[in-house]
Amino acid sequence: MPLRYLFSSLLIVLVLLPGCRTLILGKRDSAPRQLVYQVPHNFKGKVIIIGAGAAGLAAAALLQQHGVDFQILEASDRYGGRVHKSASFADFPIDLGAEWIHQKTSILNRLVADDSTDWTDATIPYRTLDAYWWDGKEYGKESRLRTKIAYWAYPEFKFKNTTWYDYLDKYFAAKVKDKIVYNALVTSIDYSGDAVKITTKDGKQYQADKVILTVSIGVLQRKYIQFNPAMPPEKIKAIQSVEFLPGFKLFMKFSDKFYPDMISCSTPKGEKVYYDMAFQKEAKDKVLGLLAMGPSAEAYYKLGSEKKILEAAIKELDAMFKGSASKAFTGKYLLQDWGKNPLVMGTWTNNEASENTMQWLNKPLKQQVYFAGETYNIYEQRSTVHGAIVSGYTAVYKLLEQYPKE
Repeated sequence: MPLRYLFSSLLIVLVLLPGCRTLILGKRDSAPRQLVYQVPHNFKGKVIIIGAGAAGLAAAALLQQHGVDFQILEASDRYGGRVHKSASFADFPIDLGAEWIHQKTSILNRLVADDSTDWTDATIPYRTLDAYWWDGKEYGKESRLRTKIAYWAYPEFKFKNTTWYDYLDKYFAAKVKDKIVYNALVTSIDYSGDAVKITTKDGKQYQADKVILTVSIGVLQRKYIQFNPAMPPEKIKAIQSVEFLPGFKLFMKFSDKFYPDMISCSTPKGEKVYYDMAFQKEAKDKVLGLLAMGPSAEAYYKLGSEKKILEAAIKELDAMFKGSASKAFTGKYLLQDWGKNPLVMGTWTNNEASENTMQWLNKPLKQQVYFAGETYNIYEQRSTVHGAIVSGYTAVYKLLEQYPKE
């Protein structure tokens, strides 16, 4: 069996977001041990954060700690970005976007500079030894030995009774949500003068001394936001080089658990995996998730409707399990399509970047417009929620360090 089946079947995050990268091995952590600290500064201006996802909320919380005036413009009617949840579909919360913790759980304390929380009982070590592969015709079991070795080398976790959304809500959004302006879709950023002028789709204008831009890389690639002056060609090239593939998560409720913990499906690029949403959770509902990203998602899109995507998934499961899916399907499902969401237009950063590309991605515009999000993480944490949070911190530190306190 090709080794790629093992690696592609191992460990998931949509985050979406993003985190989120979903089927990736645990990410290395080259970030400083201390992620949250005070920067002595004399910055007296106002900052506008565009986007209330993980990076935007983190940047806002850190600015608040530093006594900086800020406002958040969020294009949708909620905060969280690619971190989202459903509390009503099943008897346990469903992560509609980013889902996995691609680090040891100690990262959850490091992100908020608080070691008082013991995450042992609140998280699940994600070790799916009951894992299988499917190539469209044949179905087989993954090697337990190789799977154990991979989990030993790359630890992965999930939240047990909560979600990434609950984490963001408790540690970040609760502190800054009164500063969020919802349904504020930014269409242009003018940084030609001393102040940055921002215009939203409804014609409203905002002004700030600095801007931290946290929209998804998919939005920037499609040039949904106009810049004046235009971004440097090198920065545009760096943005366009990011692989940000479309994708969705489909959740199906069944009366019986006829499926294993995980089924990794063959795909030339991106990801496609079925996985038990209730894995090691205290739940009675039986929910199977399908995450499709890249060519596999595009193939589903060509079917033309949610109903046909669902039918195709049930049909494929019937082929694997001799009709068990149709017999056990309750008719209840939920589809979260990040690839077609105009405020996201993709899933997570799916490729590595050269040092030069990362420098251009993170280069601010005239020391006025800073960039943050999972794509911009400089510590080998791209494609993750914690990577997005750290990038928000990095943008704030970079901004404040321009105004050292004498």
